[in-house]
Amino acid sequence: MPEALIGLLQLLVVVGAAHGAGWIAGRLGQPRVIGEMAAGLLLGPSLLGRLAPGVSATLFGPQALDGLQALSQLGLLLFIFLVGLELQPQQLHQRRRLVLALTLSSTLVPFVAGVGVGAALVPSIGGPQMAPWQVALFLGVALSITAFPVLARILDERGLLRSPLGGLAIVCAAAADVLAWCALAAVVLLVQATAPGASLWLMLGGGALFVLVMLRLGRPLAARLLRLPRDGVLDNGRLAAIVLALIAAAALTEWLGIHALFGAFLAGTMMPRHPALSHQIHAKLEGLTTALLLPLFFASVGLRADIGLIQGGPLLLAAGLIVAVAVVGKLSGATLAARAGGMGWRAALGFGALMNTRGLMELVVAGVGLEIGVLSPAGFTILVLVALVTTCMTGPLLDLLRITPPPAAARDDTPLVVPIPAPDRVKS
Repeated sequence: MPEALIGLLQLLVVVGAAHGAGWIAGRLGQPRVIGEMAAGLLLGPSLLGRLAPGVSATLFGPQALDGLQALSQLGLLLFIFLVGLELQPQQLHQRRRLVLALTLSSTLVPFVAGVGVGAALVPSIGGPQMAPWQVALFLGVALSITAFPVLARILDERGLLRSPLGGLAIVCAAAADVLAWCALAAVVLLVQATAPGASLWLMLGGGALFVLVMLRLGRPLAARLLRLPRDGVLDNGRLAAIVLALIAAAALTEWLGIHALFGAFLAGTMMPRHPALSHQIHAKLEGLTTALLLPLFFASVGLRADIGLIQGGPLLLAAGLIVAVAVVGKLSGATLAARAGGMGWRAALGFGALMNTRGLMELVVAGVGLEIGVLSPAGFTILVLVALVTTCMTGPLLDLLRITPPPAAARDDTPLVVPIPAPDRVKS
């Protein structure tokens, strides 16, 4: 079959399956990301590879995946850039004490629990030739993740985004994202620095210099160059400059040996915090990212995950234990900190349920782990299950706790995030 035809069929199958499954998930009261993640799994060796191995080999064989992988990586870079663009540092400053306490507790408890269980499960989940401490640290970071973008969509769908509980959860999730990305960058650096030919000093020095330049020069330069014209419309020239800047930042961090994602994320945080500009960047990048590129990323994740790998006593035990530790660690850390901060038990448990949402961010971290070799294919698949289970739990837990929108008079109308149309389509 001609390569061009295979590529077109890949796009047809992947995008169609992702959107169809996302629609079904929405009808069932779940975020679209659940269906899209499930579609990726179904297209991979977990189902299609077993039911129709010939079709799977033709459409998604190793040689046929090069183009799909390249497009999915572009989608991932755009997604991470938009995550960075959406963060609002001033929110973290306004409620810094409470946010800091809740964020640290809801992040450190699952991190410590993940490190402990990771050290015990290295033979089951670790990549070959990886030291136990590398696997343990990476799993700790993976279990401490909260999916800020998916959480925003869940809160918006339930009318909780402007409630006191929802506002606090979204700010803490944003802070947790920043903390988790810093921790992930550190762990990736430590793992990569032990690889043959790697230079720890190049990674440390180059990374620190890059961050310093972006903070001192990047943000002021972007603010000057990206001023909207008098008509208030972001033209294609400025949009092209933004995309080229994020690709250049991603390429530089990849060359330094850290990871391309961190450059894209930092490029997003350096964008001017002007609501009109941010809104137009989202509006122009959202459609392509949502309709085409992110479904390709889900497919690439599903094609690498194989539920069939999790069989036999040790791996089943490892999967169950990691999922349990992920849920209990995040719920207990967030709930107890919220209770200590003055919330009632029901609201504190609701806060814990919200912070337990992991969604696409967990898939990103899992993909990084598989790419750098710190996770085995089975370990990668287990983290994909963690993303599915924890995201599926959020809605039912909120229903069980009867967390409902407050009266209009009790809502906090202070802007929490840059207005984004249909955020699940950008970040789901």
